[in-house]
Formats: sequence, structure tokens, C-alpha cells
Amino acid sequence: MDLKMFYTQTSFVSNLIGPMLSFSTYSCKTCSVKVSSFTCSYKGNAQNGVSFVGKDAYEVGDCSYRYDGSSTNPSLYTERRVLDAFDDEYGGVVVNPEKLPFEANVFASVLRLSVSVWRTEGKKGIWLKLPVEKCDLVPIAVREGFQYHHAETGYVMMTYWLPNEPCMLPANASHQVGVGGFVMNDKNEVLVVQEKHCAPELVGLWKLPTGFILESEEIFTGAIREVKEETGIDTEFLEVIAFRHAHNVAFEKSDLFFICMLKPVSSEIKTDDLEVQAAKVKR
Repeated sequence: MDLKMFYTQTSFVSNLIGPMLSFSTYSCKTCSVKVSSFTCSYKGNAQNGVSFVGKDAYEVGDCSYRYDGSSTNPSLYTERRVLDAFDDEYGGVVVNPEKLPFEANVFASVLRLSVSVWRTEGKKGIWLKLPVEKCDLVPIAVREGFQYHHAETGYVMMTYWLPNEPCMLPANASHQVGVGGFVMNDKNEVLVVQEKHCAPELVGLWKLPTGFILESEEIFTGAIREVKEETGIDTEFLEVIAFRHAHNVAFEKSDLFFICMLKPVSSEIKTDDLEVQAAKVKR
């Protein structure tokens, strides 16, 4: 049944069938309280107040309330009916991952309502970042129509395209970027290495020190770092002397590879025993 509450002085819910319960109120303004099949009554005058009983979910205004009847001291908490989010510059919304509910049933209902509200408001894309500690919410989002976009160590990013038209959300990263260091000394000797872990046909092959650049790392900085990590040689960047673009490499991603000419500023080789079998300078 629905109880219509207005501005009054005091209010409480009591006289349940069974044990008598009476407890303090939480404030709300003019609102509609949805109560399950419990029989209850209210009396008195509450200043913007209403109390709840029963082990069910109650919706008040723009909040959803639930009372946990397992304790003699009822606990009452709220969850926002629409997920906390901000608008992006392309007409979409980005959900705040720090304000996501932990409870699966609460998340499911709030997510469903949020999608409906945002569709009505004419929003376009939804970006939903689910931290690893809330990974139980991922299957729920999938069932509601969200798709995987990308994943990092601590989260999975999911998306939902609302308009009935082709999706305009950008795809996941399409490339990985590798670097190699071409280190030549004043004797025209080139620094080369043998990899410890490689395909059988490449065992014993001498090659340039190579690796992948890190997130937010410059290409030349990555080349200097890789040479230092694999050989212990300190270098200075001179120029990019070559690059190549390949497709369907690791995990069907495209690959960009840059070779940087580097000037050595030290000469003592100290190999990385985890990755490198041997290193030397060679004409």
C-alpha cells in the first residue's frame, strides 16, 4: 500500500501484526512510501520524518531505503536510485566507481533505473568502471546489456550505447608500441643481446635491446630505459632512425616499433639475468 506523508511534526510507524515496534525516524519531505504486504499504521506529527519496518526495500523520493530486521536495533541505510555520474563532453555519462553499491540486488535495480533515466534524458554512451573489489557486479552489468571495453589490473571498464543508431564510442586501444636501442660507440661497435626466452629458431640470435614502452612514457625514454635494464649501459638519445607498423601481432593488436639511435655514456655491461642470456658490443 502507499502512504502519503506531508510536512508534520512527529511521526512513527508501529502496531505491526506481531511484536510491537517503535523506533526513531529518518527525515524526508513530501514523498510516497512503498510498503510490502505488512499491515501497519502511523500516527502523530513528525517534522519531515518517517520510520520504516520490515526486511524489505522501501523507496522514498530519489532514495531507496532498506531496514534490516535481523537486529533489535534496526539499521537503516540509503542507496541512490540513479547511479552517481557526471556528463562527458560527448553527451554521455561516466559513472562514479566510488559510489557504486556493493549489494548485487541493489546494484541491479539501480543500474536498470539509471539506464532508463539516462535514455529518457537523451544521453548517449555510458562508461561503467567496476573496481576489482566489486567484480561480482560484472555479470549483472552484462545481463543489463553492458559490453566489455577494456581491463586493467584494478578494474574492468564497461560501456552501453543508448541511442538506436551505430555506436560512436571509441574502441579499445588498437596498438602496442615497442622500442629498440641502436647503441653505437666511437669504434663503430654496436651493443647487442641474446634473449633468454625466445622461440627455438631464435636461440643464439644477437639482436638490439628491445621492449615495450610504459604508460605515459616517451618513445626515446623507453629506448634508454630498455637498454639500461637489459645491459646496464647508460645512453643519450640522438634520433629515431626507423620504425615499422605491423598488424595482428599480440592478441590481434597492431604493433608500432621504433628504433632509436643512442649514444653510450658508460661502457660496463651488466646483463639482466631474468631476460638476457648475454650482451656484448659487436662490429
